[in-house]
Amino acid sequence: MTPPPGPPGRKCQNALNTFHSTVYFSPDLGGELAGQGIDDPMDCYLAGRAAALGRVGPGVVTAVFYNFRHDTLARHLPALWDRVTPDEALAARLRAVDTLLRRVLGAEALTARPMRDAAELALRAVEACGRAGRPLYAAHADQPVPDAPHLAFWYAATMLREHRGDSHVAALCAAGLDGLEALVSHCASDAGMPRETVMTQRGWTRQDWSAAEDRLRERGLMSTDGTLTRQGVRLRRELEEETDRGDRDPYRHLGPAGVAELTRLTEEFVRTAAAAGAFPAALEPFFVPTARRQDSRPTADLTQT
Repeated sequence: MTPPPGPPGRKCQNALNTFHSTVYFSPDLGGELAGQGIDDPMDCYLAGRAAALGRVGPGVVTAVFYNFRHDTLARHLPALWDRVTPDEALAARLRAVDTLLRRVLGAEALTARPMRDAAELALRAVEACGRAGRPLYAAHADQPVPDAPHLAFWYAATMLREHRGDSHVAALCAAGLDGLEALVSHCASDAGMPRETVMTQRGWTRQDWSAAEDRLRERGLMSTDGTLTRQGVRLRRELEEETDRGDRDPYRHLGPAGVAELTRLTEEFVRTAAAAGAFPAALEPFFVPTARRQDSRPTADLTQT
């Protein structure tokens, strides 16, 4: 079953999230952090994404990332901050993004009119974002926006991505789905990623996953074959609609024409980056706006990647 088209803001956010996510699939952040003695992929991920929160421990990151196993995060935090400070990690991430975008988009594109327009539109959308109840967005919003157009655009895309992610976590909590149940039900949806792609990356075991499936079956949300029931499909649709409501202000502020133009520009950047090898081939259908409908794609309970 194919979900109905989502609102324009969701389609725009999906493109922005994909543009932001290029950094997770590149070697550049790892290269920047290698000088700090950091070579573990999870350490690199946490250094990049959690640094805006400051020198926090695993409890805070478990809460805001939502779908990671706490014990897994506790093996990395807060010890990670003894090797790289949050400020150093943020600077390394921005340098990595600069290197990445120069490689996959080309140096000329970084200061050309489309990039300047995209940065202006995305930053205008950010003006309407709210900090209250959105800790990961708020942490990023407290950081300075880079001056260079391509970095300003990437950072605005990051803020808009985390704004929706925080809104989605609120919807998941209200629906009574814990982090693993959210991840399992996402992967079981028509547009979800395969379990093998995400399970171990977030520290879960097959036993954990099976137990979450049993809990979803007890609620009538999952069938014995591991697919969602009609009730489960309806809940996932309602979660997206609730997330849309929580995330509507930036796109309402930007207006229909602005949202359409920002979506068009971002999707063009994503296609160019994909053609340059920015995404693993197996994951391109989940990120690149081609055959898969980007307007109806559900918010990823991967906390979006």
